[in-house]
Amino acid sequence: MPNTPGADPARLPLRTAAAVRLGNMSSKLSQKMGLGAGGMIGGRVALRLDPQALANLTQGRTVALVTGTNGKTTSTMMLSRAVSALGEVATNHGGANMPDGHVTALSKQPDAPYAVLEVDEGYFPEVARASAPAVAVLLNLSRDQLDRVGEVRTIEKSLRTALTGVPGVVVANCDDIMVTSAARDARSVVWVATGTGWHNDSASCPRCGDPIRWQGEHWACTGCDLARPRPHWVTGEGYLVTPGGVKVELSLRLPGKFNQANAVMATAAAHAVGVPVEEAVQRLRGVSNVAGRYRTIQRSGHKARLLLSKNPAGWSETLTVVREADHPAVLVINAQEADGRDLSWLWDVPFEKLRGRRVIASGERATDLAVRLTYAEVEHTIVPDPLKAIDAMPPGPVEVIANYTAFRDLNARAAQ
Repeated sequence: MPNTPGADPARLPLRTAAAVRLGNMSSKLSQKMGLGAGGMIGGRVALRLDPQALANLTQGRTVALVTGTNGKTTSTMMLSRAVSALGEVATNHGGANMPDGHVTALSKQPDAPYAVLEVDEGYFPEVARASAPAVAVLLNLSRDQLDRVGEVRTIEKSLRTALTGVPGVVVANCDDIMVTSAARDARSVVWVATGTGWHNDSASCPRCGDPIRWQGEHWACTGCDLARPRPHWVTGEGYLVTPGGVKVELSLRLPGKFNQANAVMATAAAHAVGVPVEEAVQRLRGVSNVAGRYRTIQRSGHKARLLLSKNPAGWSETLTVVREADHPAVLVINAQEADGRDLSWLWDVPFEKLRGRRVIASGERATDLAVRLTYAEVEHTIVPDPLKAIDAMPPGPVEVIANYTAFRDLNARAAQ
């Protein structure tokens, strides 16, 4: 059974307590030596010393897990803000989303009765088994880092098996075909209509392989009974509709329809653990910056908004947001291990949306990006250094869109 809402965390076994102490010392040492923020190393040390550390650290807490290809960090922050209405929340919304990061986050707040954890899709089965979550949030599933994660259908099958063992509620996006297939057999499912529009990875059924047919917002497999479930929660243009039919204005500070969808998913999950809807939404309205995402920096006469996008679905949504204003754009691409070495996904991004505006290709793989922009008929120049690329733009607003390590490094440099 999931942990009892509001229960105090169980007293740690001696081995776990000792492992956590040594892990925390490792984190502090890493920070002092300038080797990193310590978000991973402490948990890694603790798990080496006690493989049961994650299970023991979650015991006695009400645990919520958030996974999916895009929006995990934002949704985790939103959900942790909402659940904080009930009590202290241990969370890793900084993005360290593997078991090492979970152990570090939980050990830093050992007395928090609630835990909201962002979970990498590949590690979700392991984390779900260890934590017995009261609620699991499944946002979306699309192609991402093929050289590290693998095909999306492999992830869907793994999650499908794992979700049948979740003792609590699964909050799932019924507009995502892969998510619906993964969540359908879970014990208790709350379906959310998000209205999100990326369907390029699910033209055929993940269960039988037959084509998917769309009629308006409804979809169904032509060969089996997989079809869009009737949603309990609905995402509207700037509002949500509850299972009881109540319309609630969102009034978010974060841009884009995808963030409205994240907010509704977070609200549904918070409601599942006992947070009133109005209280949850009120807390989400205060979120304006998520680990540097959507942050605006002032530099050499420019007001540059920093946006993170890591895969075709994420870039497609972000390009929709920046299309609302015809500002120049700096696009930054790296291909380090954390990004995925394979850049073939660039060809699935609809860069054609940027035609007619000033664009600079930047980052370690600016030339690869420039080739894709050429085929998209987007006029551009190449400036490998992102900060110099911002400086090269006319004074005024600039949209800066970067993938993972490029975004991380740009944030760090901008803070100096």
